Amino acid sequence: MSSAARGSNRAITVGVVADPGVPTEIAHRIADGLPDEFRARVDRDLDWCVEVRSEALSLSEDGRIDIAGKAQEKKSSEGWDLLVCTDLPRRDATRPVVAEVDTGYGVGLASLPAIGWIRLRPYVTDVVVHLVGLLARETLKLTDSRPAGGHHHAWRWGRPGSQIRQVPSRNDHADVTLVLPGARGRLRLLFGMVRDNRPWRLVPELSRAIAAATATAAFGIFFPTIWSLADNLSAVRLVVINLVAVFAMVTWITLHNGLWERPRDSEDRNKVVLYNAATLITLTIGVACMYTLLFVITLIGSTAVISVDYLGIQLGHAATFIDYASLSWLASSMGTVAGALGSSLETETAVRRATYSRRERERRARRRRESREQD
Repeated sequence: MSSAARGSNRAITVGVVADPGVPTEIAHRIADGLPDEFRARVDRDLDWCVEVRSEALSLSEDGRIDIAGKAQEKKSSEGWDLLVCTDLPRRDATRPVVAEVDTGYGVGLASLPAIGWIRLRPYVTDVVVHLVGLLARETLKLTDSRPAGGHHHAWRWGRPGSQIRQVPSRNDHADVTLVLPGARGRLRLLFGMVRDNRPWRLVPELSRAIAAATATAAFGIFFPTIWSLADNLSAVRLVVINLVAVFAMVTWITLHNGLWERPRDSEDRNKVVLYNAATLITLTIGVACMYTLLFVITLIGSTAVISVDYLGIQLGHAATFIDYASLSWLASSMGTVAGALGSSLETETAVRRATYSRRERERRARRRRESREQD
């Protein structure tokens, strides 16, 4: 672009199409600050405008978003110059893909799970600004907006050694790919997937399991036999019982609802390991949240129902807060095991809705259809 054209303060509108939920929340939070970031880091002589749309992007038969078609549709209907979308986690060989760019259609596709799981807003801002810088240079031909570092531009985030690298794309639908190399990159993707699943939703979503767990934990409050048993168990044994209870519920939910994936071939193995690991971590965090809530409820209930003097008489020694905590600890473990059985009353749809994000549910549904077709 000529200097004369630059002096006219040309307006550039960047559209951001985000999936409903967390992606939309993040997009709205960073939208107000993006124009200033574009002026500071892409081109200071342009008038930048950012518009956010919350829209569930449909997947093609091969599980991808038709970014070229989406760019043509949205840029025409909305009058946008550039487009940035969100997508499922993907890999380039063994490297997690952070984003892909199609400069011909002026569209970038970012994967929020690969971008990170902590301090998500500044990291997403960095990626969006980088994508827009690439598109401004290649699509809009702003030749002097090239980011420092050239074609293989890289920058570090967070912990030392965790960095994004820009490489030529191996896919026909993109020109440039941003990848996370190394084991830390794979861990970033894994925990980003867990964050995207929002494991804390497991507690309110599995109402029948929670009801069974609470009812069983309440049993421990009213029966002195449980009091004596808890009093005679060491802290180590209580920890072991705790871990076994959490493991039992995670295992039951996983197997009973068919959440464990099996690889179709050797090439599919690494991908399946990643998704299964994300499932187990998601469920473990969700069950741990349920266990903590159950412990607090049981502790409050036990202190309210059982007097200190009466508990001391039953235990044969003066009762303390430790005795109430031990009782609640054991009762919560019992309740968690019962909650695992209670989860059987939940529909598979409810369990998957509680465990996975909408995108992940869509991916798994498509995978099940493909497996049935192959059989």
